[in-house]
Amino acid sequence: MSAISEDEWKTALTEILAKLEDKEYDKMWDFISEIPKQRKTAKLKKEMPQRIIKQYGVEKSIQKIRKAMDRLPRKDPAVQDLLRPFVDKLKIKQDTEKKGKRKRTETDSKPEAGRSSTASASSDEEQEAEDKNDDEPQSSQPQKERRSQLWRKSIHDLKIVGQLGNKAIAGKVVQKSGLRTYQTKNKEEKFFFYLGVADETSSIKVMVYGRERYQVFSEGSCYLFRDVIMEEDLMKVTKMSNISKAAPLHVPENLEMEARTLVDSQIPVCSIAQAERSEEKTSVSVEGTITEIGSVENIKLKAKRGKKDKQEFKLEDGTGSIRVTLWGDDIKHLRGISHGDVARVTNVKTSRFGDSVSLNSTDSTKILKVQSAAVQNVTIEIIGITKASGTQTELEAEISCNNEVQRFVVDSSLLAGVVGVKLKGDFEERLLSKLPFSADVEIEGNKINKITATKE
Repeated sequence: MSAISEDEWKTALTEILAKLEDKEYDKMWDFISEIPKQRKTAKLKKEMPQRIIKQYGVEKSIQKIRKAMDRLPRKDPAVQDLLRPFVDKLKIKQDTEKKGKRKRTETDSKPEAGRSSTASASSDEEQEAEDKNDDEPQSSQPQKERRSQLWRKSIHDLKIVGQLGNKAIAGKVVQKSGLRTYQTKNKEEKFFFYLGVADETSSIKVMVYGRERYQVFSEGSCYLFRDVIMEEDLMKVTKMSNISKAAPLHVPENLEMEARTLVDSQIPVCSIAQAERSEEKTSVSVEGTITEIGSVENIKLKAKRGKKDKQEFKLEDGTGSIRVTLWGDDIKHLRGISHGDVARVTNVKTSRFGDSVSLNSTDSTKILKVQSAAVQNVTIEIIGITKASGTQTELEAEISCNNEVQRFVVDSSLLAGVVGVKLKGDFEERLLSKLPFSADVEIEGNKINKITATKE
C-alpha cells in the first residue's frame, strides 16, 4: 500500500479546521497539548495544519485529529467526509503491519536469549495498548464514553439504509408541533404530532402517534428511539416503539435549523424591501441582522379587555430595515437571540400605519438564529440604566470606537463588582450614583460577557 500523502492530508486538515466554530477551535487545543496555546489569528489558523503535522507526523496527527473530532464532537459529514479517507488508509496500513508482525512471530522458532516467547507476546500486546492509548489525556474519560457506540445508528445512515433493525437512534428534539388529529376508518378521532429531530450527522421528521406521548418530549432534550417504522424520510413512533431520555448531543446549528423547517411549513424568505411593498396582512418571512431589541411592555388592548405583553426588535438586510413586533407567548422565540445576530423570522404579517410598514407575529411565527454575533473587545462609557435587578441589568452606553449609543445587558453581580457597589437594597440608585463609568468590555451582540474598569 502507498504511503499517506502529506500534501493531501495537509489540504484536508486545512478544510477541517476551517469548518470548526471558534469555541470548537479553542477546545481543540486540549487534544494537541504538546503545541503551546496561542491567541488565534488569521496567520495562526493558516499555519496550524503544518504545525500539527510537524509536531506529530502524518500518521499520529491523523489519530490526534480523529480523537479531537470525536470528543468535540464533530461527527457530522462536513468534517467526517474529509477525515474518513485518511483514517481508513491508516487503519489498513496498521492492519497490514500487524499481520506481517504476527507472521514473523509465527515463523520465528527461537525466542531471543533470556526472553521467553510468552514474554515476547506479552510485550507486543503491551506495545499495542500503548500505541492505542498514546493520545489519551491523563484524566481519561470513563470507559463507557470511550466505547464505540455499536448500538446506535446515525440519522444519516438510517435515511440511507431505510431501517433501524435492532439498533437505536439518539437525537435532539429541536422542534415540536402542536397536537393534530386524524380519523380512523371507523370515524374515530385520534391524535398525533410531529418532531424535528437532529443528531451530529443529519435531521429527520418524526411522526408520533398518541396524545399521551405529547408531554414526554421537550424541545431541547435528547432521546433514544427504538422499534420505529420508516417510511421514506419519515420516522414513525407508534405504541410499540420504545422511548427513553438520552445524554446531551452536540448538534450543529445548520442541522438544528433543518430540523425546525421539517416541522413548520414556512413561507419563502423575501427581502425586507419586498416585505415593505406587500399588501396589508400579507404573510412573509424575512432574514437579516438584528440591530435593536426593545424591552418587554405590558400593553392595554383596545378592542379587548385586559393586557398583553409586547416586544419589538429591528431587523436589517441589504435592502432596508423593518420593525418586528412579537405578542404574548411569541416573545419566547426571541430567547437566546442577541443584538448583532443574523436571524430568520418566519410566518409574520405585514402591518401598515401611514407610510410605515412593520411586521406582527402570528401563531406560526418562529425565529431561527442563522449566525451568532461576533465577539468584540471595546471600551464603553456607561451613561444610563434602563432596568436593574438582582440578576441582570440593562444599560445604555457609548461605544468609544464609533461614538454610538447602544443598549447592553450584563450580569448584575459582574457589574456590581466592577463598579464597586453592593448588590442589595436600591441597587439601581447605587449604580446611577457612579455614572458615567468607563469600562473595557467583551461584547457578543448586546451582551457584555466580561467587564473591567478602564485604567485612567
